[in-house]
Amino acid sequence: MSRALVALVCLIAAAAPARADRGIDDELDASEADDAEPAKERSHWNEINLKVLTMRFGGGVLLDWATYEQDLASEAQMPVSADEGLRDFRLLLKGKFLFFPRASYSIGYMWDGVNHQWRFRQTGVMVDVPELEGEVFVGRTKEGFSTNKLMVGYNGWTIERAAANEAFLPILADGIKWTGRLFGGKLVYNAGWFIDTLSDDESFNKNDKQFAARAVALPFAHTNSSTVLHVAAEARYGASDDGFLQFKSKPESFLAQSFAVDTGKFAADSTTMAGFELYYRPGPFMFGSEYFLNWVQAEQSRDPFFHGGEAFVSYLFTGEVHPYNEKGAFFEGVAPTHPVIDGGLGAWEAVMRISYVDLDGGAIEGGKFWRLTPVVNWYLTKFLRLDAEYGYSKLDREGLTGTTQYFQARFQLQFM
Repeated sequence: MSRALVALVCLIAAAAPARADRGIDDELDASEADDAEPAKERSHWNEINLKVLTMRFGGGVLLDWATYEQDLASEAQMPVSADEGLRDFRLLLKGKFLFFPRASYSIGYMWDGVNHQWRFRQTGVMVDVPELEGEVFVGRTKEGFSTNKLMVGYNGWTIERAAANEAFLPILADGIKWTGRLFGGKLVYNAGWFIDTLSDDESFNKNDKQFAARAVALPFAHTNSSTVLHVAAEARYGASDDGFLQFKSKPESFLAQSFAVDTGKFAADSTTMAGFELYYRPGPFMFGSEYFLNWVQAEQSRDPFFHGGEAFVSYLFTGEVHPYNEKGAFFEGVAPTHPVIDGGLGAWEAVMRISYVDLDGGAIEGGKFWRLTPVVNWYLTKFLRLDAEYGYSKLDREGLTGTTQYFQARFQLQFM
């Protein structure tokens, strides 16, 4: 690690205030889940007040390493080889309009290492509407279908999202989204309408237009309890992209050179999805699960039905919790109670996840894939994290059943 990077880590860690006691965040602005840290834990060393508006600078970098052990069937299905490289590098700018205190803005700019170009990510304006107990966002953002997708990837429990999540859902979309609360904050809901006018050539574009909605029951919200129980149902409709759809996912490794499951591009009218979520966090222990049902309207392919999801358990041995944002109904990044920079051990977490996706339906044979993934996460400070991950998967595709083992690691640095 270079001296400049070490100095940056030290500066960021020294500026960090204490962690929130209950692990609950009740603030939401235009950066939404793209923030690297809960609002209550942010310091102000990287913020500028220009009298008319505030400007807060941030960024992040993910460096990945991966190698694989495959049997002969797996090599024939999806040839992959050891690799290392840049997973993500982004710059963030957010703030508030002081002349209109209800409004906040966010600009995300990411280097696309695959296509070697800069691209806008979470970018737009959010307006608080307290009379209706909600906020409206206009711009490029997360659709709001799937809590795991809504969260920034820097705050996930594993190195990559589950294969079903990646196959079915775009990472971003352009449009308008409303997030609101009912019954004293015990029900959080969001609904958004999106169109691909400005994102037709973006890699995340899957549909010409789409609608997504989610409702989350939070029985312990706004109480003195630190327990989080999150029960959600969601729906999504997506028109095909220029008359075609395609669902595909790598084997939960960004550096993999092949896709594990892939329907190929096929003629279709639309896709209609339902999703169900359950998260329970009584303290350092945490359980979570999401499952998706995907009905595709494609007469030539006999209207295929696809499905998949994940379940995981995690435990923070050093006593921390995954902070939860009650306004937006998503989880945020872990902040160690005793960071390494202060002579502590940081926060240590063990995770076990099982994931599954089935892209065989109608006349489509995209494959069936499941993977078991144990993970160890080490949060040295709230800005610096190291991950080590093993995976074991089975892939049924092209008349073969292939077995693959994965050995993955990640270096992560972010701040906002």
